[in-house]
Amino acid sequence: MVDAAGPRIGAAPAVRRGKPKAARLWWAVHQWVGLKLAILLSFVFLTGTIAVFSNEIDWLLRPAMRVDPATVAGPVDWAAVARNVARHAPDAKIANLDAPPDRGFAVTATVLLPEGGRAFVYAHPTTGVVQGDGHWVGAKRIFRNMHRHLMMPVKWGVPIVSSLAVLLLVSLVTSFVVYKKWWRGFFRPIRFTDARTAFGDFHRLAGVWTLWFVVLMILTGVWYLAESTGLKAPPLPRARMEAARLSPSEIAARLPASLAAAQAANPDLRIEHVAFPTAKSGAFVFQGQDKAILVRPRANSVWTDAATGQARLLADGRDLSVHQRISEMADPLHFGTWGGLTTKIVWFLFGALLTGLSVSGVAIYSLRLLRAERRPGGLRAVLARAWVGMGWWRWPALGLVLTAFVLLPQVFQMGGD
Repeated sequence: MVDAAGPRIGAAPAVRRGKPKAARLWWAVHQWVGLKLAILLSFVFLTGTIAVFSNEIDWLLRPAMRVDPATVAGPVDWAAVARNVARHAPDAKIANLDAPPDRGFAVTATVLLPEGGRAFVYAHPTTGVVQGDGHWVGAKRIFRNMHRHLMMPVKWGVPIVSSLAVLLLVSLVTSFVVYKKWWRGFFRPIRFTDARTAFGDFHRLAGVWTLWFVVLMILTGVWYLAESTGLKAPPLPRARMEAARLSPSEIAARLPASLAAAQAANPDLRIEHVAFPTAKSGAFVFQGQDKAILVRPRANSVWTDAATGQARLLADGRDLSVHQRISEMADPLHFGTWGGLTTKIVWFLFGALLTGLSVSGVAIYSLRLLRAERRPGGLRAVLARAWVGMGWWRWPALGLVLTAFVLLPQVFQMGGD
């Protein structure tokens, strides 16, 4: 009995049955987000991580892409490349030329085949000598499409994948509450006393070190979601020109004049991509990097008239609107391509840690329950417990991953983006 003065001496303290602690609720949300769609999340993280080095994977698989760096001198000889590619594939149309992404790579020419579809032709950047052909579908195409839209039509796949950024945001916010005094965890070692402890320590250690990377993936992912659902940036400047009624070899022969005009219009443009005239436009478009930082090559361009060899439009990435600038910097930041091989290595390592975060979170859930049930935590038991814990959410997550593989053969038939 309790009187006005307080509880009677010797009486048991009253137990207050209030609402669950807020921390317990935050933990439940953190666990739900990381567990229910873990199959899809891990797949997207893993394919994105591999996609960072997809060019290098193709380089290993395709000898024609390889060039001895000692034989490369000066800038790309675009005219020689175009001339030799036109001779090598006289019935095909050159769609564009891409500069080597790094030392030891050939120039890549994308050609439109007369029977339909696309293919690659690889040429030495200095001599222009053709080194061989390649199928349009390689590691770059496969991992890019799997990561970006699960091989589904872009209008469906991109919103599905980019919406995972919202789940990642919820996971990030709840982690600050779940992991008390997280800033002290940067140098806490992983204890290997048992699997549960090791996974838990790894999860916390990887979590604090990848904070900046997770924030970056959230920001770019939310941006892709906004773009794919109606907030696409205004188109970049374009020059209207009548189609040039010229043969592929004649177009290739016109490239030197247009190249000279583009270099005269913007001597500082480091050309990375040359788009050739199409059935709708008679323009050469020279794209690359200039003074604007963190933009895709298309933000800086010079448009020339293939028929006259005169420059018709000069676009500077510094002149873009805020909306356009954000759109152009999203890809370099998301994939880490802005700093060459150095940033790609960093992005790959932190992408691997992010994938490990997703997998270790599932392992922690399973091992915690198995310990409570006093059951052995073998691999099969861990996977079984995780499978059950995902509930019915496992089916749409697994279905979307399997869809990417089921739709893979159609990419070989499409020959388009």
